[in-house]
Order: sequence, then structure tokens, then C-alpha cells
Amino acid sequence: MQARFAPWSSCAPQRLTGVVGVLTDIDDTLTRDGAIEPAALGALERLADAGVPVIAITGRPMGWSEPFARAWPLRAIVAENGAVALFRENGALCIEYAQDAATRQRNAIRLREAAAAVLRELPEARLATDSAGRITDIAIDHSEHAKLSAPNIERVVAIMQAHGMKATVSSIHINGWFGDHDKLSGARWIVRRLLGSDLDAQTPFWVYVGDSTNDQLMFRHFDLSVGVANLLRFESQLHTWPRFLTHGERGAGFAEVAVALIAARLER
Repeated sequence: MQARFAPWSSCAPQRLTGVVGVLTDIDDTLTRDGAIEPAALGALERLADAGVPVIAITGRPMGWSEPFARAWPLRAIVAENGAVALFRENGALCIEYAQDAATRQRNAIRLREAAAAVLRELPEARLATDSAGRITDIAIDHSEHAKLSAPNIERVVAIMQAHGMKATVSSIHINGWFGDHDKLSGARWIVRRLLGSDLDAQTPFWVYVGDSTNDQLMFRHFDLSVGVANLLRFESQLHTWPRFLTHGERGAGFAEVAVALIAARLER
């Protein structure tokens, strides 16, 4: 296999001494079968103790994300591919939206129509089990509790796009939504909202960690982009690779990232 990335272990420590924060996917990056892996939770706790903010950027819905925004040592979760931000402020959980209420209300009708079209045109398709918690998008399950073939995944994407939606494929779901937001715009929004910083000006000093095809926008944007090892499941589908790949999968891979960042921070 032609090398498209370097091992994370080969990243020079001096490249990490200026890191100001971590952006990360959730499913199959921090979790396995929907539950956070102990290695990932421990890594999040150590990063928080070291003063490194970690922001999760996920396609999961607002409703699914809410308990984890309360319980996990994260600075924030940006859910629904950049549309909803959940964070703790003054001891309370705050939820903010990238779209105003009127836009969300108009789009709700279009989302129902698009979901009905997918299910009508592809009887094998199933809405994701977390759909009740979704506000700004729809999700079709392809690998979590239901299975869809690669051609049918492509067909779902095509149906969504025909309805004017953006569509991405994660390790478990096909997500579709109306609007210009995405993982990168959500990251820009929450970094400015919570940290008062311009993410683009700080791009060399943020790490992004992901595991799937819907992380490619972020892999392309960040020089310190890292894939956990299970990203290789999507080798034939990737056009943009991260700069680095961990040895471990899922939470173990994320923990590798945390160990290197904390070590570099101690050496400053």
C-alpha cells in the first residue's frame, strides 16, 4: 500500500508544543458500539487536567449528545454536522443553533419530505435509531443497527442531494441537511464563541482526530490531522487522508494522541 500518511509516533514533539486544542469526531474515534472507550475517557480527563480544550464535532443529534455534553470532560460538543453546539457555562448546559428558529421550522418540513422520499425509493433503508433527537438533519443507518450495501449508500446520498441537501457518510450513518454548515464551519463557530479565537488563524495549532469518510474536510484543513487506525476500513473510499495515523483503533488511538500532546506540553 502506498503511504499516504505517517505514523502518529513519528510526529516530531516540537510540532506539538504550540498546540492549543483538539477537535475530534466521536463515533468510532472515542467510542465503540456507541459507548465511550475507557482509554478515550481517560485521555479526555488527562487533556482537561493539562489545560488542553477538547471539542467534539459529530454527526450525532442534539438529543443524543446532551448527556455526554454534561458528563464527559469536553469543552463542547458540536452536533448535527455543525448545526448545534452544546457546552457548559456557569454550571448549566447551554444549547445554541447555527440556524435561527424560523429557518429550522421551515427546514423541518423539508427534512420530513426528504426522509419519506428516501424510505419510499429505497425500502431497505432505515432511519437511524437516534432520529428522535435530531433537529436539523436526517440520518439513515448503514452500519449501526441496520446494514446497507455500498451501492445503496450511494443511492441514499444521491436522493438526498436531489432534494437539495448536503450529504455525508460517517462510519455508521448517512446524514443529510439543508444549509451551508458542516464540521469545519461548526468548529470555527464554537472556537470563536467559547474561546474568542479565530480557528483559521490558529489552524497549525489545532489537532483534528477522526475515523471516517466524513472527516475528510477536516483532514484536508488541518496540518495536524490524525486518523485512528480503524480509518483503514475506508481505504478504498478516501480521497483525502490525514497527515498521521495512530497505531491503535478508536479510543486507544485517541489516547495515543493525548499522550504525545501532554508530553509536548510538559516539555515547553
